[in-house]
Amino acid sequence: MTGHAKRLWALNGPTLTDPRHVLVVGETGTVTIPVPVFLIEHERGLVLIDTGLVPAAAVDARAVYGALADKCRIDFKPEQAVDRQLALIGYDVTDVTHVVMSHAHWDHTGGMYLFPHARFVIGEGELQYAYWPMPAAPLFRREDLEPTRGFDWRFFTGDYDLFGDGSIVILHMPGHTPGNSSVLVRLPSRTFLLAIDTAHLRSGYVGERPMPSDWNTLLSVQSIRRLKQLEESLQATLWISHDPDDWASFRHAPDFYE
Repeated sequence: MTGHAKRLWALNGPTLTDPRHVLVVGETGTVTIPVPVFLIEHERGLVLIDTGLVPAAAVDARAVYGALADKCRIDFKPEQAVDRQLALIGYDVTDVTHVVMSHAHWDHTGGMYLFPHARFVIGEGELQYAYWPMPAAPLFRREDLEPTRGFDWRFFTGDYDLFGDGSIVILHMPGHTPGNSSVLVRLPSRTFLLAIDTAHLRSGYVGERPMPSDWNTLLSVQSIRRLKQLEESLQATLWISHDPDDWASFRHAPDFYE
């Protein structure tokens, strides 16, 4: 029997501006991308998908991220920090019971330290790689990872049905990183397929073109193809989290889907 989550929010986060070819092979021009965090209400807990940027960066991005702040043109307002976004819809950080990390790149890990009480879930091998990445992939931030060493981490291989009822399924989508994941969310009204970083822009998804600095570009293309298969077979609504057009076409907190 397939269960359902109750609600899904997309929490409004900062933006980054990058050359498109950094995100998708063969692209030209620049693009300003959102850095959202998702929140899912389930009868067995409150589930956060990723944690965004370090909240202190909303005050002084250079002090936190150094040259990266200018390179990626971080645009971050204090009210976009993950704890402030949770408060906007009536939750405290202590209400979050599970934190699902799609992967461990710096634009997803900045708020992890706020949830020491929660259970953290991540793909097997991701943290090991994050602590010793290949030189071509300097996208991990040790300062975000170190405070979580004593947290309740759970590692999975293959797909992981978080509550065993099919409502929130973490999909193993290696390529961008070794433990990269997308997330399937079944609600009473519709099914969402949150691509997260399996595809960065809609054009890359359609053209099956990976990010040039992906850990394994062949696996990246295979994961994009798997997303397409799931979108069709499940009749799911695909949401490419970093794509600005996708972001503009969906509801954001305090609005939600149920």
